[in-house]
Amino acid sequence: MDSNSNTPFSLKGKNIVITGASSGIGKQCVISASALGAFVILVGRSEERLKETAGLLDNKNYSIVVSDITHYDDTVSKLEIGIKNLKIDGIIHAAGISTTLPLRNITPEKLQPFFEINVFAAINITKLLTKSKYANPEGMSVVFIASVMGVVGELGKTTYSLTKGALVAGTKSLALELANKNIRVNCVLPGVVETPMSANAVYSQNEEAYSKIKSYHPIGLGKPEDVANACTFLLCNASRWITGTNLIVDGGYTAR
Repeated sequence: MDSNSNTPFSLKGKNIVITGASSGIGKQCVISASALGAFVILVGRSEERLKETAGLLDNKNYSIVVSDITHYDDTVSKLEIGIKNLKIDGIIHAAGISTTLPLRNITPEKLQPFFEINVFAAINITKLLTKSKYANPEGMSVVFIASVMGVVGELGKTTYSLTKGALVAGTKSLALELANKNIRVNCVLPGVVETPMSANAVYSQNEEAYSKIKSYHPIGLGKPEDVANACTFLLCNASRWITGTNLIVDGGYTAR
């Protein structure tokens, strides 16, 4: 697609902040948003890996913010420096962690890190960037990457589902709260996508379990591009009348 055209699917001239930009879905979101003309602000813990992502872009329209997003005050400070005088048109919260943990092993201490990165960090960054100082008054789009586990269940996925369900529910209230500032808030709910995170999942260590998971997706497992395409759609003007909704991108996983 020609990012220089006037298509409503272009991101030309838009400034987009993307967390989890060093791998998996976040990495692909950077590549896809850049290809559509956006200036991308890459956020992640590893400067080396963020530079690797940036090295895959066809241009130099990017900046890098190195921060552990669970260090909330530090992340705010670094973002304020990193975005300088930019007006932000969109955010993709792609950073996240997953686990398989039965109820008998769940403790508040084990829940904490999953909420810290999957929920608290996402809200912290959204709180900062939706301030009038940074949000483009002409319109802004916030995209949380949740999971189908936020709306359906799976054995051993209670911890993960709790965090992703929180994003799904929070999206609706945030959409209402921020509508008067011309800010849209939506959630993308992927099924299983072939990423480094899924490669480390329990089911990927066993061929039978992997085949079973794959069979749950009638048209196959997803690629990072499939999710990134959904996210960039929610960032661009083509989706200007969409807010407070969940876009399920799951190869048919939830169609059962």
